[in-house]
Amino acid sequence: MHDNFYGGLDFGTSGARISIINLQKKLIYSNSVPYSYSFKNPNSWINSCENLLFSLPIEVKINLNKLAISGTSGTLIASNFRGDPIGEAIPYYQACIEHKLLLESLTSGEDHLRTPYSSLAKALKLIDKYGTNILLRHQSDWITGWFLKDWTHGEEGNNLKLGWNLKKKSWPKSFLNTSWQKCLPQIVKSGKIIGQVNSDLAERFNLNKKLILTSGTTDSNAGLIAAGLGKEDGLTVLGTTIVIKKIIDKPIKKQGITIHRVNGDWICGGASNAGCGILSKFFSDLEIKELSRQINPLKNTSLNLLPLNSKGERFPVNNANLEPILDPRPVSDSLYLHALFEGLAKIEQKGWEKLGELTGSLPKKIITIGGGSKNPQWRKIREKIINIPIVSCKKTTSFGTALLAINAK
Repeated sequence: MHDNFYGGLDFGTSGARISIINLQKKLIYSNSVPYSYSFKNPNSWINSCENLLFSLPIEVKINLNKLAISGTSGTLIASNFRGDPIGEAIPYYQACIEHKLLLESLTSGEDHLRTPYSSLAKALKLIDKYGTNILLRHQSDWITGWFLKDWTHGEEGNNLKLGWNLKKKSWPKSFLNTSWQKCLPQIVKSGKIIGQVNSDLAERFNLNKKLILTSGTTDSNAGLIAAGLGKEDGLTVLGTTIVIKKIIDKPIKKQGITIHRVNGDWICGGASNAGCGILSKFFSDLEIKELSRQINPLKNTSLNLLPLNSKGERFPVNNANLEPILDPRPVSDSLYLHALFEGLAKIEQKGWEKLGELTGSLPKKIITIGGGSKNPQWRKIREKIINIPIVSCKKTTSFGTALLAINAK
């Protein structure tokens, strides 16, 4: 008897990854590919998706039962009603300051939407550019639509930054009667069955023709599911950017903070524009590995760097004009890498302090997931600066997305 398989596809900033698990939730296959073009180009997402699907073993393809997709939270795309992308996506890290007054008029009492990094700010820019005969979709929702050839739906967690209210289960009243209300998706809960894979697409990739697509989640929520976060734990995702999350008793609304509902728990989090992305601007993965061995994590560098990937920060401070501080650069590459690690750890520390202020408690331990979680020297530097025990989780966000698929109803 053939096993049934369940898949998770995760689309990050630099590439895509697939994880396949069996009914016992054991990982039986995984693969990752970098994007062929820029992250902003939706063809990059589809191209990498196609490469991952073509590479799947035939045994997996024909027995793939359910599939869920996670993507970067706050990356928004405009498409026509057939789902064809119009122009480039606006990435999560880009601030849109053009429609500040309109944004404020639409978001009375909704401080978390009054930031130039919100999806609503991005949506107003796309509507201004392309008109109202468009669909506005986040990365994972749009890719899910590609599998179905139906772009009707949007998953609740991905659409919080666009204005979806989790408690009221509705869009803000200020959106009613706007000319662009029709651009918004029909919202479904995370992990809900949406439909069956498009038959032409199934044939093209030799997939199970009864493959079910389920509503996905954000990449950091997929990380949270993979890590199996407990009530007293914190989660740090060390990907291209740093995301921190913890479970809270009741939702709060503050600028720069996101509130999600995952597996029945309220999750409070914040995302910085800093992360591993800055490291890859200066060093290759191999160089990072070799230089890290030369670092003594118990020592301080006394270099106060602010290693943002680019101008502007979302969390722990909300400032679209904040400039990175990447100098002075010492002669020693290992010392510079050490200083970058320290700068990133200080940003993470301030993030945890901010969440501690807002929620009244800090985690007892921090579980770390993502590429940066594998570096032992960085982990020791983080532990010293943050002063909370840190453990690494070897599971990936796409594994968390596959868990979402297996439990879908």
